[in-house]
Amino acid sequence: MSDPSKEGAPPEERPAPDAADDPSGAASREPARREPPQGMLPARERRRSVIERGFVRIIATGGIVGIATLLGAVLVSQDVAGWIVGLAVGLTSVILAALLWSSRQL
Repeated sequence: MSDPSKEGAPPEERPAPDAADDPSGAASREPARREPPQGMLPARERRRSVIERGFVRIIATGGIVGIATLLGAVLVSQDVAGWIVGLAVGLTSVILAALLWSSRQL
């Protein structure tokens, strides 16, 4: 029979099983946790609604247009050739939009 005083004790006070008692060696290994990898931002508890995601993307797209407009204004004020301004603004817009729309966080 086992010691009755140890069975009712909280898990912290119970003695850990010896590796010799457990032939599979499960006591020496910790259970593997299946947590999704996290980036710089922690994972959300719930997904945003479709309306909220669309609204956030529209606002972010407006930010991209603002950045491209600012870039174009600065380049034009510095008398840069028109084709270079167009190329810089176009590439900036496409790259930022691609990053925005490929994001799973938004």
